[in-house]
Order: sequence, then C-alpha cells, then structure tokens
Amino acid sequence: MSKLIYNRRRFLGTAAATGAALASPFYLRRAAAQSGGEVNIWTYNDFVPAAFKEQFEAETGIKVNIRLVDDQGKQFNLLAAEQPIPTVDIMTVAGHRFLQFIDSDLLAPLDTDRLTNWGNINPTFSESDWSTINGNKWGAPILSGMEVLSYNTEVVSEEEAQTWDTLFSDKYSGQTAYIIQDMMSIIMLKMGYDGNMVEYMDDPDKAAQIVEEAKQFLIEKKPLVRKYYEGGAEFQQMMVNQDIVLGHSWNGPAAALINDGFPLAMSIPREGSYGFVYTYNIANNAPNADNAYTFLDAILASPEIGAAMTKASGFISTYKDASQYLSDLEKKSTSFPEEQLANLQFFRAEANEMKYGLVDPAVEAIKAA
Repeated sequence: MSKLIYNRRRFLGTAAATGAALASPFYLRRAAAQSGGEVNIWTYNDFVPAAFKEQFEAETGIKVNIRLVDDQGKQFNLLAAEQPIPTVDIMTVAGHRFLQFIDSDLLAPLDTDRLTNWGNINPTFSESDWSTINGNKWGAPILSGMEVLSYNTEVVSEEEAQTWDTLFSDKYSGQTAYIIQDMMSIIMLKMGYDGNMVEYMDDPDKAAQIVEEAKQFLIEKKPLVRKYYEGGAEFQQMMVNQDIVLGHSWNGPAAALINDGFPLAMSIPREGSYGFVYTYNIANNAPNADNAYTFLDAILASPEIGAAMTKASGFISTYKDASQYLSDLEKKSTSFPEEQLANLQFFRAEANEMKYGLVDPAVEAIKAA
C-alpha cells in the first residue's frame, strides 16, 4: 500500500497547487459596465472558476452567490417549492432534464440576442436538436460529460474495466460505489433495453417491467457496494482515501483526479453508457434577470474561460478552441478511444415523465432494501 499512500500525498499537494493557479486572473475580453447588485447561481462544484468569479465581481460590482447542488431531482424539487418567487437566477440543468423543468414553468426561454458571446459556443451543442424546444433555446451549453467506469490503475486492470460486470463482481466487494439513479439507466442498457425508455412510451407496462428488473438486480448486488453516493466531490474523496478502487462516476470528477496525478483511469464499457450536456439556465421569474444575462455573457466571453472550467471540473468544454488552452495531460483526460466512444449514446428527454416516475420510487426502494 506504500505506493498508494505516496500517490495520495502527491495528489493532495498538486490539488493545492492547482487551487493556487486558478486564483490568477482570466481577463474578460468584453468588460461589463459597473452595475452592482447580485446574481444567485445554483451549480456544481468548480463550474464557476474562482478566478473568473473574482474578476467578474471586480469589473461589474455584481456579487456572485453560489449554492452548490449535487442532484438534478433535488434542484427541481427545491425550485418548484420556491415558485412563483424563486431565490435563484441561474441554475445548471442537464440537457436531458430540460423538459421536466420547462413543462413545470420553472425556466425562462433564453434570449440569445442579449448574449453577444453566444457564437463562442460550438454549434454542435448550441444548435443541436435537444437544445431547442418549442422553438426556444432554454440554456447555454457550457460543459459536456458522460457516465464512465473509473478505476484505480494500481488495483484494477484495464481489461477488467471494459465491462460493467466488474463493478458487481465479488472480487471488488466493498470497494465500489455508484449513483443509484444513474446506474438504473446503465443497468437497463446493460440488460439490452433502452435506458432512455423512449421505445416504451406507448407501452407503460413494459417500461414498468424493465425498471423492476433493474431494481431487483441492484437490490441483489447491494451487499457488494460500499456506498451509494450523490456528488462528484464525494467520489473523489473515496478514491483518494482508498475507500474504493472502482466506481461509476461522471468523467469530470475522474478527470480532475487524473490531472492531479492520482493513479486513475476511465472507460466506457462495452455494454454502453450515456453522455449528457450541462447548461446554464435562467429561472422563470428570476429576481436578478439582468444581472443573470450579464453573468452569462461574461462567462461565454473566451475559450480561456471554457478551458478554465474544464481544468477545474474535468468536464469537456463546449466552447470553440478551448482545447488549445489545455495541457497534453488535460487533453488526454478528456478524450476516449474511438472504439469506446462508439459505446456511447446521449440521454434523451422524451420519456422522462414516465421514466423518472418509475425510476425515482425504485431508487428509494433500493436504498431501503
């Protein structure tokens, strides 16, 4: 275990150095006029680079209040409870959850004419089919990611990491972790079903049967898992503390560990997995809507900012030319072999009401089992 302990110390040291580097300024290309006030943002850890936040506040006089979130469902419930007078201006919604928020009147359509830097987003993301609903844009794509199998390379082999079966093997009993809700989609896909459940929109009985199969599988395998977790920082801590050696994760937190020197690697297993896109969205009835647009336009201002978001979060930037500002290691930690990318499909939203109406109770049943 001595090598692992050494690497843990090295990780802690390089993580501190990375934090210091992010404190240096990233100069906005279009400095905004001083306007004052505040903007309230619900987002994931490291999605607003510290240096950007510091400079934005200095140049605009707008105080940025960040509330960290770790789950789309919790965010939805909190925002729904606050309407029609929300406390939040900007939130981070995954593209495949758009419909749930839109159908509940929780988001305001995005006025891209107010965003002079909208063109800095790669059109693959900004002009894709999923980003336009009912003729409107609903969010600014900022980062993309995927569900991956992450593993400690000093314990788990590359060959073992090519299948989700390893995550549920007796060999690594008590040394694994995953997010149950995300694993439900992956398990359905592993079983040969459509984890998006779009195929079963006209057959709710079939959908219910599939969710039940996935639920029973995870209940059966429950004795093997060390912990069900909810956020990327928790996954990172478990890996660094050697509580786990293998786990389902988002690629962002895993990439951040790799870039900090921890002996970690990722795979998109042969049974398949899902990709997603994070967006910044403006809440319906946002209390500081003008400041929200000022913030959005500023954070879209340059590829350097996009690269800073990737460096901090580990997720892949949606900004044009952002990769030019990444190191070779950072580029490597945000890319996958073509044969693995072929196993990837994106989450879709069409069947979300039915899907999560079945999956959410199943998740609670697994926890309680």
